[in-house]
Amino acid sequence: MSSNYADGLSPYENKGILGLPESFDSDDSVSKKCDELANYIKNSKHVVFHTGAGISTSAGIPDFRGPKGVWTLEKKGEVPKLNTSFDKATPTKTHMALRALVEAGYVQYIVSQNIDGLHLRSGLNRRYISELHGNIFIEQCHTCGRQFVRSTSVESVGQKSLGIRCTSTASDVGRACRSGSLHDNVLDWEHDLPPKDLDMAIMHSTMADLNITLGTTLQIVPSGNLPLKNIKGGGKLVICNLQPTKHDSKAHLVISSYVDAILSKVCKCLGVEISEYAESSDPTTHSSLVEWTIPLNHVNTIKRQFRAHLKETVGCSPKRKKARGAVTAPASSKIND
Repeated sequence: MSSNYADGLSPYENKGILGLPESFDSDDSVSKKCDELANYIKNSKHVVFHTGAGISTSAGIPDFRGPKGVWTLEKKGEVPKLNTSFDKATPTKTHMALRALVEAGYVQYIVSQNIDGLHLRSGLNRRYISELHGNIFIEQCHTCGRQFVRSTSVESVGQKSLGIRCTSTASDVGRACRSGSLHDNVLDWEHDLPPKDLDMAIMHSTMADLNITLGTTLQIVPSGNLPLKNIKGGGKLVICNLQPTKHDSKAHLVISSYVDAILSKVCKCLGVEISEYAESSDPTTHSSLVEWTIPLNHVNTIKRQFRAHLKETVGCSPKRKKARGAVTAPASSKIND
């Protein structure tokens, strides 16, 4: 499938502000800001990255609202020249850096709006990521809800049937199914966000003492508002993007540079080595069935941590705080603005 999967989505007019001009900090400013970001990470206990389409442009996958984005050009009656297929694209320096930072213990979670599967293909473990809008390399069972990695990208989007029966056996994430039908798990505009992914994203974003956004204009909700979840509790927000975002004024630090350059400098400051992409770590290249379902026991562990965090930071029960509307968003939130 072409990386311009937007062709398969339902028509939708409210696509946000398109084609804002990009700006670049000077080399000296970027270096100083990356040093500052590295210190933020080093001195934080719970770091969450929020990734958007801008982290995949160096892999040949176009973004949406950039000067040459899919929807920006669509408005002009044009199509992007940058359009590598999902199957041929490989994880970027940023994807590999994020995996390295997770494995080094500097990053606790990643919340992604991207459906390109490059976080998965980098070798990142499922317990460290929420995929709010789905994944083009995943098929999901309508009956048992379990997710499985494909060797190629799906040919459809919008949670359509793939005409394949579920043959899953019992595992630590679910019982044997063998009766349901599989569908793609890429969301269309009208779909609800996946509840477990959204709940995990909300909890981690709220617990974070540092939320960092990469390559997103933060226009789509609820994902665009998640990085602000920690601010009332005294957490920091860092925004890394070439275009301005609606939350720049709330950020403690804004870096305008290519995200590959930012993550390379930050990892160097932290002494973290970034590995090259390797097929052996890419689940889409494995001959055996690979599951991509969020482990329920891990979700329960994070829920306990979340409750403890709320008691420590606000001195009240999660139930009371939820009643005040300060913590969670409904799991049925949709992907439109």
